[in-house]
Amino acid sequence: MRIAIASDHAAVDLKAELREYLIELGHEVADLGPQTANRVDYPDYGYKLAEVVADGTADRGVALCGSGIGISIAVNRNPALRCALVSEPLSAALAREHNDANAIAMGARLTGIDMAKACLDAFLTTDFGGGRHTGRVDKLSNPNIRQTA
Repeated sequence: MRIAIASDHAAVDLKAELREYLIELGHEVADLGPQTANRVDYPDYGYKLAEVVADGTADRGVALCGSGIGISIAVNRNPALRCALVSEPLSAALAREHNDANAIAMGARLTGIDMAKACLDAFLTTDFGGGRHTGRVDKLSNPNIRQTA
């Protein structure tokens, strides 16, 4: 799978560890930066990650910042992205199964490396459930779709 990973300065170390883990699992990984812990703005990296997932360059995205909140908001500004902030494997699996999430976000200050790896494993191995979830997911990218009676 082609996976893009990006962070802000607070999550550079976690990003590096997860990048290596993903490579060990056999994935093709695009590290979108940053490469140092010098202060950067998480929206810049969230937007970059969203762009490569939206255009198909990457199949999935992993967004990281101190809390995971800010970068997940930035990623979700792109209507083609469904980025879920996760903190444990069940939420990562449900994000895929129910919401067809194509990106996840985690907080480096809140999530340890072992838990982050477990979240990645769940995210990458869970399929979208389809069925009753399909119409709901369609509405996430198209707010003009309204519920019918």
